[in-house]
Amino acid sequence: MKKLNFLVSLTNNDNDYQIEQASAAVEAARRLDVDVQIVHADNDSITQSQQILKAIQSRSQAHPDAIIFEPVGGPALPQAARAAAAAGMGWVVLNRDVEYIAELRKVYRVPIFAVTSDHEEIGRIQGRQFAALMPKGGSVLYIQGPSESLAAKQRTAGMYETKPVDVQVKVMRANWTEAGSYRAVSSWLRLSTSHQYRIDVIAAQDDGMALGARKALQELPNGPARDRWLSLPFTGCDGLPKTGQAWVKRGLLAATVFAPPNTDQALEMLVKAVHTGTMPPERTLTVPVSVPAIDALAAAQAEKARVMSV
Repeated sequence: MKKLNFLVSLTNNDNDYQIEQASAAVEAARRLDVDVQIVHADNDSITQSQQILKAIQSRSQAHPDAIIFEPVGGPALPQAARAAAAAGMGWVVLNRDVEYIAELRKVYRVPIFAVTSDHEEIGRIQGRQFAALMPKGGSVLYIQGPSESLAAKQRTAGMYETKPVDVQVKVMRANWTEAGSYRAVSSWLRLSTSHQYRIDVIAAQDDGMALGARKALQELPNGPARDRWLSLPFTGCDGLPKTGQAWVKRGLLAATVFAPPNTDQALEMLVKAVHTGTMPPERTLTVPVSVPAIDALAAAQAEKARVMSV
């Protein structure tokens, strides 16, 4: 039997979640005895489209049996999806809900499906974390992903569902990297209006972005203002063991949301589909959890408030 070969297209290779996505794909490929080629789009949708179309249209290299990709932004490459399916290649979208999947599944018999983090639930968990960290209300500086990112929009919508009404949100945007968040927060701090806000929590939709915000604040001049900024709780998302969860243990983050990588799950579903001739479910959700648990976070915050009041 021919060894299966898959192309995995990720958004970048300088974001901890994307790095973990690549590692999970490599480990799953080894376990499943299949080949994977991983490409990175450098946060550019045109680059991603070109990389995928090259694999589909190549005359010199064997075509992949399926393409697994996490869209950079925009409409998630519907033309490339149709071209891949027409050429007999499976198509898996990660961390994005796209309408064209249902349409393609009606026409083509190759595996076509989505595996996505429950981004709205990630946002809801963040909103509950805000309630635990600010039981009497307050303000959060909320660093959102790019405006064209559906995941960023869904996380924000979920957060607004569960945050207390007495918690105000100041939103700024950055790309999904520590460096992008550092630049966004540094620019904001240079505005005179930034010092008019009283912020109680700094939250980001990605753990690296939360550390980028901390790095920007560390560069403020020494003094009471800098000390207060750096004493605030920082929270993030993704919560991977070597990064977000480790940063919670070290005290760099007060909390994170663990969103498991899903390239490995996508590969497992593809291999099963090819070997059994069955079509996987149209949409599969991974389940996020708060780190630490919400009640433990609330208890720690209450103890911190008690100690400071003594």
